[in-house]
Amino acid sequence: MSASRETASGRNESPDPSSHSLNSYDVAEEEWVDDEDEDGMDYEPTTDESEDIEFFETTEEDQEEDEDYQDADDGLSGVEIEFSMDDGESGTQDGGAGEETETESTQTAPGPTVRAPIQISAHILQLLGHAGLRQIFTNHGASAVRAIITDDDDGTSGGGRRRRRPRTSGPKFPKIPSEEGQKLMESGTFGSNEYYHNLLKKRKTRLATRLMQRELGVDGARLKRANRLMSQALIPSSTADTIIHYNSRCYSGQFSDDGNFFFSCAQDFKVRMYDTSNPYNWKYYKTVHYPYGQWTITDASLSPDNRYLAYSSIRSIVCLAPTDPAESAEPWELDFANMYSGGRRGYNHFGIWSIRFSGDGREIVAGTSDNSVYVYDIESRKTILRIPGHTEHVNAVCFGDTSSPHILYSGSDDTLIKVWDRRSMGDSREAGVFMGHTEGLTYVDSKGDGRYVLSNGKDQVMKLWDLRKMMPTEKASRLDPRHFTTGFDYRFMVFSEEDYQPHPHDCSLVTFRGHRVLKTLIRCHFSPPGSTNSRYVYSGSADGSVYIYNMDATLADKVDVRHATVHSRPRDPDFYTSAYEMSDRRSRGAWETCVRDASWHPNAPVIAATSWNGWGLSTGTCTLHSWNDGAEEDEGDPKMGTRVDQKLDHDEDLYDDPQSRIGRGAAHYRSRLRSQRVAAADDNDEGDW
Repeated sequence: MSASRETASGRNESPDPSSHSLNSYDVAEEEWVDDEDEDGMDYEPTTDESEDIEFFETTEEDQEEDEDYQDADDGLSGVEIEFSMDDGESGTQDGGAGEETETESTQTAPGPTVRAPIQISAHILQLLGHAGLRQIFTNHGASAVRAIITDDDDGTSGGGRRRRRPRTSGPKFPKIPSEEGQKLMESGTFGSNEYYHNLLKKRKTRLATRLMQRELGVDGARLKRANRLMSQALIPSSTADTIIHYNSRCYSGQFSDDGNFFFSCAQDFKVRMYDTSNPYNWKYYKTVHYPYGQWTITDASLSPDNRYLAYSSIRSIVCLAPTDPAESAEPWELDFANMYSGGRRGYNHFGIWSIRFSGDGREIVAGTSDNSVYVYDIESRKTILRIPGHTEHVNAVCFGDTSSPHILYSGSDDTLIKVWDRRSMGDSREAGVFMGHTEGLTYVDSKGDGRYVLSNGKDQVMKLWDLRKMMPTEKASRLDPRHFTTGFDYRFMVFSEEDYQPHPHDCSLVTFRGHRVLKTLIRCHFSPPGSTNSRYVYSGSADGSVYIYNMDATLADKVDVRHATVHSRPRDPDFYTSAYEMSDRRSRGAWETCVRDASWHPNAPVIAATSWNGWGLSTGTCTLHSWNDGAEEDEGDPKMGTRVDQKLDHDEDLYDDPQSRIGRGAAHYRSRLRSQRVAAADDNDEGDW
């Protein structure tokens, strides 16, 4: 996962400083004035609702060398901001400002006066930090500031901006509903279509009517079709049955293929496992830990027989742990870098972003930060294949067919999905390419039939692909994907639909849009055949919801996780230390939700959403949503909206009123006791590592 997407010219390409205009601050106008604009680019001042930041291009020679992840805060070293302020002739914006300017101008000598530039020390910038700079420049127009970057080694300087692609004629977004998607829905591959006795009325049959007809044996010839229609119509609601609270952000969570098992990965380097044989009444199973992890657990994958769980961090080692709660042995460490000579284990300068078990459980495929795809053989304990097939980080990998380990898919920050056939890799070239995203890929999911693939992209769209319509390698090799991207940084910037431009070589079948792929690598999936008849595709979103789409790109429904969980735990006074970002002054420390992953139960109308969720996105949740026919309350137990901790234990502290001063004080006192209690329990828990 690259820190940001580069422009077409590369990471460290430094443009001619003379090609950029000098922006000055007019004291009389009290605004920034662009003295010269010759590059034909549109500039928009940053508002309170925008978090756009400027990015600096780097030289192409450093592209192959500089592959390590760097946080945006690290780029402040050696930065000086020069404000050139001069008084000139200009009108006034409002009465108050105009009177003051006119009075001052009568006391000065005629003619413009050039004032000395104000130099801001790099030490002050480092103290302010990235969020502080953005908040300052939000009020003064960040796009009007000329940044001078001084390199201590060679003394070069330059500036860069996010590149805007040329406007194209014709429709910008694909048509909704999609004609290709409608054909797929009518084909029977993705669910069943409603049968209407009266085509003029087209009234939707209620579930109670379908159940009555099934019991009475009415229209027995279509009984199987009616059952499929009933299952695919049961979409879970926004009301949460259970809210599982974690003290750190949650990154992923998935049901097993049979629905009897669920795991969730958190930033505290722990994976919690749950028994979900009854999808409405979970039981805590065990917890495993990733030792000496870096930043977070990036991904996890369950073996087909549910006996082993593989999980990774931003290191070259994958941990393999048994899921049996009776087994307390240390996890096995699978070093994907063991094919290299020399060096310490796990310290070969690459991390793992995505892992998947093969259909037979003998191999694990991984996407890494060294732009490669690795295949690891579990029995021989060694990496048997490395494919350096991308130019950027490989954020997502998967097998194309659950019954065969030969076809692999890899999605990268270079905007490409590549198809690999291990049976014909003598020249180490891909079998084909899916091209159509204009920004990096965040996730790739296979339907498991060796044909259809789903992807999420930082260009804020989800795409459906058909293996039969992939782009040939010869054609893809003649195209440079960097020509179709803008360098959008999904972690901090706000994506505007005005910036979106369709890819001229898009070979996807259907494009889904509406959800937000921001802040983190948000995931998407096909809905399962058992509980939904493979009718939908769905994705998490940075606005706190799970978006469920029909195959024709229309929105089938939305599960609003934020609405179901807002203020569901008291505010911790120490949450500022782990908050994701505090730059928005309007919502400083407010409750925020970002759904990073979601999983649809294979046999029941239940969705488990794994989220960054809490005050300032400092904590995480896993919420259980089921179909309830629009009911707001449940007569049975447990009650809707039940709040539990990560081991599914009831915790009274989670019910403290976050708006009450007494509640906040009591919560602060008990939170410290709870953290000590949880730490002590984890140390003594035989199921924890």
